[in-house]
Order: sequence, then structure tokens, then C-alpha cells
Amino acid sequence: MVKVIASSVRKGNVIDVDGKLYVVLTAENFHPGKGTPVTQVNMRRIVDGVKVSERWRTTEQVERAFVEDVNHQFLYEDGEGFHFMNPENYDQIVVDVDTMGEQKAYLQEGMVCILSMHEGVALALQLPRHVILEITETEPVVKGQTASSSYKPAMLSNGIRTAVPPHIDAGTRVVIATEDNSYVERAKN
Repeated sequence: MVKVIASSVRKGNVIDVDGKLYVVLTAENFHPGKGTPVTQVNMRRIVDGVKVSERWRTTEQVERAFVEDVNHQFLYEDGEGFHFMNPENYDQIVVDVDTMGEQKAYLQEGMVCILSMHEGVALALQLPRHVILEITETEPVVKGQTASSSYKPAMLSNGIRTAVPPHIDAGTRVVIATEDNSYVERAKN
């Protein structure tokens, strides 16, 4: 365990609070005009999945657990959970649905992700920053709209809604940012 100041805690970090491990879901630093700056942290307890909100002064010390980030390749999903394989030693690990969270929509067979491991247990998953998906449906373009700032709603092949420029039609493959479901560009291939 390493002690770090609360303001340096980031999303995906694993911290130890009262002997229990938590994965940080969000971390925000607030600097009010008057008073002490604080760090608001929303986190999920690893053992049972309970979500907890904690507030510390930015200079307080919190214990960060030693977590190893290891590349794993996604294989498949079944009733047990999501199966990943370490490409270096071919060890397989099953990640439960709670650990995956909203990110499961972006998983594609063969995708290489980073699993944060603590004592052989997967705590969190980092997807690639961008994925290529196909637009399944979108609204027709309204004449007279300027191409610069107008976006139209579209449905992706994984069931997530996003906004795309007017020139994108159904069947087009696009690059999507996994962090915020936003359109990046048309896929090159």
C-alpha cells in the first residue's frame, strides 16, 4: 500500500479505506472561494459491489493499493461472465458483470483491454480509447442545416446512441470514443 494525497486519486484507481478495497468511479476536486479544497470520490467496494461516496480534504492521505495493469484479450461472454486471456502466458480469467459495468457494450471478440489485477482478481477494466462500430440507423438530413455545428442522433451496432455529423448514413463504419460515446471520425478501412 502506498499513501497518496486525496487530490491525486483518479478514476480507475484502487484505494484501501478501513481495510476494504474500493475502485474509484469518479474523483472531483472542489476549490471553493472560501474554505478548504476537498476531493469528492465515488467508489465501488470490490467485495460486494456497494457504491460509496467519500469526501476528503485535498491534502489528506489515502492508501492506494498496489494494482498491476495487465493486457488481456477478450474471448467471449457466457453465463459465468466475460472471459479474458493473458496473451503472454495464456491464463484465462472470468470478469463478472458488475466489474464490467457500462463498458461491456464496447467489447468485441479479440479486443485487447487492460485489466487492473490485485492478488489475481480483476478489479477494473480499461478499454481502448477508440473503437470502430457501424451505424445501424440514423435520421435523414434536414435541408438547410449547416455542416459545421449540427449533429444528428444515430444508433450504433452495439445499441448505444450517439450524435454524428449529417453526412454519416446508416451502414457507415465510424470511430467512437469509449469514454463518452462521442463520434470521432469516419473509419478509414
